[in-house]
Amino acid sequence: MAWRDKRKAMQAYDITAEMYDERYGEEQGRKYQKALESVDVVGEVILDAGCGSGLFFSQAADQAKIVVGVDVSRKLLLKAKAQASDLGNVFLVHADADHLPFQDDLFGSVFGFTILQNMPKPTETLGELRRVAKIDAKIAVTGLKKFFPIEKFMDFLENSGMQIVAFMDDELINCYIAVLAA
Repeated sequence: MAWRDKRKAMQAYDITAEMYDERYGEEQGRKYQKALESVDVVGEVILDAGCGSGLFFSQAADQAKIVVGVDVSRKLLLKAKAQASDLGNVFLVHADADHLPFQDDLFGSVFGFTILQNMPKPTETLGELRRVAKIDAKIAVTGLKKFFPIEKFMDFLENSGMQIVAFMDDELINCYIAVLAA
């Protein structure tokens, strides 16, 4: 059942890949700016789980040591490859965010924008993001407001075993943004 749900999400993103930036670019940019106000990526090896078309790269790559983008959609990764073509410190991996092909405690910062509502078990996804984050890392995630009522999202975060260090509910953004301490 879980793989079937993931496959549907992957197919939906493959279909919308060509128009993704036009449709979601402005909204995503606002999320990135807000998250980066609370997460210092300077000199860090960072993970962008569910990197989509790679829009975040332009905001993070000039500060981070290395940016690793992961997505399950091949078509979005092709767009991400184009976004990263002039950035020598961005690397892409085709993988499922619930089963990341990385060792424990690798990333100094982890970002999961617009991913949790697409996962069949978001609690497990958040646990996987935590697994690959260094002990003192910050993990920034978003929760789509129409999918996660605020009470549900706060309960989800509080039950993660991580400390909430920042929470943003901007009316111009369709998601809540949370920054957690790993």
